[in-house]
Amino acid sequence: MSAVYKTKENLVIDFQELRKEYDAIKTLYEKDITHHKQVEERLTISETNYRRLFETAKDGIILLDAETGMITDVNPFLIELLGYSKAQFVEKTIWEIGFFKDIVANHDKFLELQQKEYVRYDDLPLEAADGRKIRVEFVSNVYPVNHHYVIQCNIREITKRKQAEEALRESENRYHDFIEQVRDAVFSVSPQGLLVSLNKAFEHITGWRVQEWIGRPFIDIIHPEDIPLALNRVSTLLNGQNADAVELRIRKKSGDYVVSEILATTQMKNGMTIGLLGIGRDITDRKRAEKELILAKEKAEESDRLKSAFLANMSHEIRTPMNGILGFAQLLREPDLTGEEQQKFLGIIEKSGARMLNIITDIVSISKIESGQMEISISETNINEQMEFVYSFFKPEAEEKGIRLLVNNTMPLKESIIKTDREKLYAILTNLVKNAIKFTREGSIEFGYEKKGKYLEFFVKDTGEGIPEQKKEIIFERFRQGSESLARAYEGAGLGLSISKAYIEMLGGKIWVESELGKGSTFYFTIPYNAETEPEIITKEPVSKGDKVGAMKNLKILIAEDDESSEMFLSTALTRLVKELLIARTGVKAIEICRNNPDIDLVLMDIRMPDMDGYEATRQIREFNKDVVIIAQTAYALAGDREKAIEAGCNDHIGKPIIISVLKGLIQKHFKK
Repeated sequence: MSAVYKTKENLVIDFQELRKEYDAIKTLYEKDITHHKQVEERLTISETNYRRLFETAKDGIILLDAETGMITDVNPFLIELLGYSKAQFVEKTIWEIGFFKDIVANHDKFLELQQKEYVRYDDLPLEAADGRKIRVEFVSNVYPVNHHYVIQCNIREITKRKQAEEALRESENRYHDFIEQVRDAVFSVSPQGLLVSLNKAFEHITGWRVQEWIGRPFIDIIHPEDIPLALNRVSTLLNGQNADAVELRIRKKSGDYVVSEILATTQMKNGMTIGLLGIGRDITDRKRAEKELILAKEKAEESDRLKSAFLANMSHEIRTPMNGILGFAQLLREPDLTGEEQQKFLGIIEKSGARMLNIITDIVSISKIESGQMEISISETNINEQMEFVYSFFKPEAEEKGIRLLVNNTMPLKESIIKTDREKLYAILTNLVKNAIKFTREGSIEFGYEKKGKYLEFFVKDTGEGIPEQKKEIIFERFRQGSESLARAYEGAGLGLSISKAYIEMLGGKIWVESELGKGSTFYFTIPYNAETEPEIITKEPVSKGDKVGAMKNLKILIAEDDESSEMFLSTALTRLVKELLIARTGVKAIEICRNNPDIDLVLMDIRMPDMDGYEATRQIREFNKDVVIIAQTAYALAGDREKAIEAGCNDHIGKPIIISVLKGLIQKHFKK
């Protein structure tokens, strides 16, 4: 082997190379040390910052060993929140810490913490050292530290937030329950005019289902005539101004409308208007009641006015015939009157008395009708006879005025006998014909009837002055007349048509009028046609005047009457026609006279007397005398008087004022030979 020898120059070169390598290595080392120190400094800063955050954080923080579940650290906030000491946490596993039981009771949850880098539980219950229940939001992260993994658990208390949320939910539920239970419709409307919400009351009021209107324009459910008013109120509210309640007609599903009183206000959020909130109340019944109240008020005022006019008219109608009666009664006292003058005065007194009696009869009749005391008495009635009687009764009066009176009977005798209230039918015909004569100056009056199905239709046609169109309905009302002024040209109480209408309706018919002003009127009315299949023909035995006079001259009569003038009238009228007259001024006296005179033939018993009324006196007389004829006389003329008299034991009944011819006919009825 040969040795390599280097020269000095070579050695220098080698040294220089080595020096370069050394310097290079030294430079790298120094850089590495500097970087390491920089990393250590940044790590120290990071750890310092982390520790500062760890210590001052307002959330609880727990550090766990991911493999063992050992708690390595907890921050002060969690210690303060739960009330445990740090020693009770550190170096213990989560299985040993009571508040963690809800997390680790389920092993899968802990595995979730171990295996996932991020786990979140929005609501977990924890138990503090003093037993308080705390609800928390739980978040965990897994990250490596020095070749092992650490789980960091962040715990934020949400107890108050959850309580607030639950309180809000409860409040919303209560609000919702309240809204659903109220009887008024509650609604909200968007700024675009669409219905956003409705409660159940809306369905009850309108018949629509809530779902049918959510999202639809609210004006679609409002009456077209009310839409401008509704839009005006909405505009006012959206512009930030207050608006009073408004009444709108709301369309129901049936097509009808209900009147709703609506009060609305703006809904605000963050200072901005987000819509309208309103409540609507169904006031249909209230509006109807208000109208009825107004009508009732107007009717009451009208009734008061009419009654005042009626009383003024009654004063005139009663005082006028009374003036004739009292005035001509005074004139009869004048000396040197001729027989013709006396008869003329007596005729005026009689006519005035009849006029006043008609007025009083009308007043009594309307009072009975209004008090419900008027009764129907159905009996066999010959319509043709009724018509002929009315014709005969009014013919002289019509001829006196130069008016032709015509009667039209269209049915044969056997078909003209029906079941109805004879007296009321007669009163109806009398009132209508009397009215026609009163209001007809010239021409003719025709009345009659014809059968139409199950009804008889009567008519009374005149050529009088006629009835204005606006008066055709009110002439049938009580206390109403064609003219209500004191300058009326016709006498009478103006109750005839209202009495006739009431009678016709009681009989099951109706009345109406057709009239042309200046040309006359035709009154029509109907009653049911209740025909007798085999009418019984009653033949009345004729009684001669001699028989009547002879029968009455042999009678012994007791007049039981406490009113002196009435007793004097009866005594004067009967004294020349009977065998003997006895007088009793009380019921007790009447009984005594009857007991002492068993041969008395007739008692004219006044119902109203002192000590004992006529009903009781009659009952006691019947205890010892079953045969004496007793005729009750009364000025009451109320419904049921006749029935009460018959029930008490009377044979018949007559109302005051007593017409002598009627009384004599009644006596003859019970004593004819």
